[in-house]
Amino acid sequence: MGDVDITTSKWRIVEVGRVVIFGAGPYAGRLATIVEIIDHKRVLVDGPSEKAPVPRHSANLSDVSLTSIVIPKLPRATGRGFTKKRWTEEKVDEKFAESTWAKKSAQFQKRRQLSDFERFKVMKLRKQARFEVRKALSKVSAKA
Repeated sequence: MGDVDITTSKWRIVEVGRVVIFGAGPYAGRLATIVEIIDHKRVLVDGPSEKAPVPRHSANLSDVSLTSIVIPKLPRATGRGFTKKRWTEEKVDEKFAESTWAKKSAQFQKRRQLSDFERFKVMKLRKQARFEVRKALSKVSAKA
């Protein structure tokens, strides 16, 4: 028989120490970490972030999205102080700020706040850039 290579899946799993982001509700857009798993639908979360803290409470897994950031070896049901200490040691806020998720979210929020005239200017600039790319591409294809 051939050799079997067993690897773990790339899916994000629900685990203690996993950083989550709230998608809806009063804490929408805020980060928290899973401190305890209550059952298959609920987790105990705590968000000791300086900018946007999330109090320790039970959250539905349908209200949060799992990120790829994990606080390694976080004990189950740790206190608020220890969780905050590990949060700052792992630099969770900085890691999330560097992620493409945060960058896309910031870009989306910036676009939502544009006025009608600013959206028009963005459209014109995108048309100009597209024209320049097509012009360069046609030159290259004409030479080939």
